[in-house]
Amino acid sequence: MKKITKKTYLDWYENMLFWRKFEDKLAQVYINQKVRGFLHLYNGQEAVLAGALHAMDLSKDRMITAYRNHVQPIGMGTDPKKVMAELYGKGTGTSQGLGGSMHIFDKKNRFYGGHGIVGGQIPLGAGLAFADKYFERDSVTLTYMGDGAVRQGSLHETFNLAMLWKLPVVFCCENNGYAMGTSVARTANHTDIWKLGLGYEMPCKPVDGMKPEVVAKEMDEAIKRARRGDGPTFLELRTYRYRGHSMSDAQHYRTKEEVAKKQEEDPITYVLHQIYENKWATEAEIKKIDQRVKDLVDECEKFAEDSPYPEKNVMFDAVYEQEDYPFLSDKL
Repeated sequence: MKKITKKTYLDWYENMLFWRKFEDKLAQVYINQKVRGFLHLYNGQEAVLAGALHAMDLSKDRMITAYRNHVQPIGMGTDPKKVMAELYGKGTGTSQGLGGSMHIFDKKNRFYGGHGIVGGQIPLGAGLAFADKYFERDSVTLTYMGDGAVRQGSLHETFNLAMLWKLPVVFCCENNGYAMGTSVARTANHTDIWKLGLGYEMPCKPVDGMKPEVVAKEMDEAIKRARRGDGPTFLELRTYRYRGHSMSDAQHYRTKEEVAKKQEEDPITYVLHQIYENKWATEAEIKKIDQRVKDLVDECEKFAEDSPYPEKNVMFDAVYEQEDYPFLSDKL
């Protein structure tokens, strides 16, 4: 694994803080109805992404996830201004404003969504890995899912084939405790999700998803295993989301005391503590990082605000191959 250094922690702090503030801004503009539809935020789960990115080879590895998918492409190299523009539904977005919050894609940076169907991305991630194996490409796909998605039949079908064919894929369950508003304990007679891998003799284990260095270590082992042809791994990344399932979630299923207790484990606060504990930065230097983050968030917001909406024909072109659209009324 790449060495974890002072620079690693400083980068983790800046990136994780930016992801948090980027989505805090989205929550703000959502209330102002500048972002519409559903909005699922990643607040609290940033260490999972930070650790995984440290272990990946971003020149060739791939990532696919569900609908809590705004900051992952940014970590993979997508311009954050384009991500925010996509959420605004603007033509300068990653999918010209047609995908929206749940469907961020960036093939150039090997980020394959962004999927609104629960569990729908799991077999797709295995498919990406199958293509890499078939064409003898030295790449690994990280396939993310939530704790609710592991109850889908598609996961079990995918696990079976992934092990049978020894696909270069790492299955990553981000267990934040609740599938929408349903606790893990209410959906199965066990709460150790990682044990689902045992039925397929797939290497599997639980991982502390609130500490990026722990995630990086376990991801590194799983990625190396996949890259050398030994097949998939299933990791249960135990994390927590500080906001609701989506912006419309009243969160009646958990108490404020529970959330406050979990916020004591905030991964950003944890990383900042490591920086101060090791005297890797002064308060003045941290304030400079904080200001850079604020400025970049403001830049993203301005870009999205100033960008035009896509032309109507762009939407039609994405749906219809035939240029004269014979199925449409002139009234449209």
